[in-house]
Amino acid sequence: MRNSAAKKDANRQLILQAAGRLFREKGIEQVGVADVMRAAGMTHGGFYRHFSDKSDLATQAISQALAVQQEAAINGAPGIPALAESYLNSEHRDSIGSGCVFAALGSETARGHDASRAAMSQAIRSQIDFLAAGAAGKTDEQRRQIAVGSWSAMIGALILSRISEDATLSEEILHETKGWLLSQQTSISADRP
Repeated sequence: MRNSAAKKDANRQLILQAAGRLFREKGIEQVGVADVMRAAGMTHGGFYRHFSDKSDLATQAISQALAVQQEAAINGAPGIPALAESYLNSEHRDSIGSGCVFAALGSETARGHDASRAAMSQAIRSQIDFLAAGAAGKTDEQRRQIAVGSWSAMIGALILSRISEDATLSEEILHETKGWLLSQQTSISADRP
């Protein structure tokens, strides 16, 4: 009995990981349940032992990917400069399936998927709070503004760099946004009493 429950949990994790990767790479609407199950190394028939439908899978896969992303941010070097260094680079740009959930699925989630949108909304609040806690700034309001603006710039830059067919422009977007963010943090830190 215990092995069966452990195996079911392990299979569920494989499905969630495969779904999270495929959804980020191709979009939720473009990926079928059969695609996810095949990527997880299972047959389509086992899907309903784990999830009620594709929407349930999407919500749980997004929630898990967001939790992994949040954990990585918490365990990484603190502060906006460190996040900019790890976020705004060609490796992250090219690793859509394992990259930022917001950059890959944000606009699709905003157009539907209510439960997934709720999960993303909560993660947005958590990420902003986390970044604001370590941001340079004299007041809580200023630190929050810096966190919102910096993180929004990073996500926007990553999306634009992925869209660009011009490799030079793509690199420029990442490099210049990172440089701008780092200069803003340096300027704000220098202004602190």
